[in-house]
Amino acid sequence: MLTLNVSFGIFVFMPLGWLFMLIIILLETFFFSKKLKDQWFNLIVFWKILVTNIISGIIGILISLKLNGGWWLVVWFPWVSKNEVSLSNPQAIEWLAIYYLCAFILTLTLEFLTNYLFFKKSFDIKKIGKLTLLANVISYLFGSIVLYSYSFL
Repeated sequence: MLTLNVSFGIFVFMPLGWLFMLIIILLETFFFSKKLKDQWFNLIVFWKILVTNIISGIIGILISLKLNGGWWLVVWFPWVSKNEVSLSNPQAIEWLAIYYLCAFILTLTLEFLTNYLFFKKSFDIKKIGKLTLLANVISYLFGSIVLYSYSFL
C-alpha cells in the first residue's frame, strides 16, 4: 500500500494525511478547550489551534525545503520506516531520537509563540506554555504511535 511506505511530506498531501492532521488538531483542540474553557470543544479555540498548526506546518515545509534540498517536512516530522532505520542498530535509533527531539522542540517553539499571540489577553504565559507543551506531548505520542506502527510493525 503506497500510503504506508511514503515520507510524512508526501503523506500529508494525501487524503489519509489530511485526516491524520485533522485528528491531531482535534486532539490539541479538545485538550486546550477542556483546560481553558472547561468544555471538550470550543469553536474559537479550534480556529486558533488550527491556525497555529497551519503556521507550524508551513514553516516546517519551508525549513525542510531549505535544509534538505527539496523534501517536504522530512526535517519537521521525521517519519521513517524499517527501510531507512534498522531497529537492531542502536546508533541509528539514537540519531533518530535526537532528530525527533529537535523536530519536537522546533514545533513546540513555533506553536508556543503562536498560541501566546492568540491567548495572551486571557491567560498568562506560564499557562499557555504548559498547555502547549502538554498538548504537543499528547499529539506527538499519539501521532508517533500511529505512524511508526505502520512503519515498523
